[in-house]
Amino acid sequence: MITAEKFIQDDIFARHCGIELLELAPGKAAGRMKIRKEHMNGMGIVHGGAIFSLADLVFAAASNSHQSLAMAINVSISYIKKVTGGTLTAKAEEVSVNPRLGTYTVRITDEAGDTVAIFQGMVYRKKPKVDTL
Repeated sequence: MITAEKFIQDDIFARHCGIELLELAPGKAAGRMKIRKEHMNGMGIVHGGAIFSLADLVFAAASNSHQSLAMAINVSISYIKKVTGGTLTAKAEEVSVNPRLGTYTVRITDEAGDTVAIFQGMVYRKKPKVDTL
């Protein structure tokens, strides 16, 4: 069984961004990222790429939680509210799953619980089960 600790340990980019995986269960995951100066864009707000990276990590964790290698085939994100600091939280939930495809929604919120962005993604699952994810 994949663990949150193992998943984040192996994701060098997520660790570089300061993303912490808080929860991992079949079909769902949650994570957070404390905003640092490196996350800011030239206009003094959190860069969309930083928000996307948080969403993408919890999406990857949730979609790989079934022990099959899941590869993103389509993703989109809608930015709803600007962020200038604090901590962001992302929660991924499985919307639909079958042997080959899985669809997920990730809601990213700020410290007040306001939705900052909504991420949607679809994965293709590779055939052999992976014991060491």
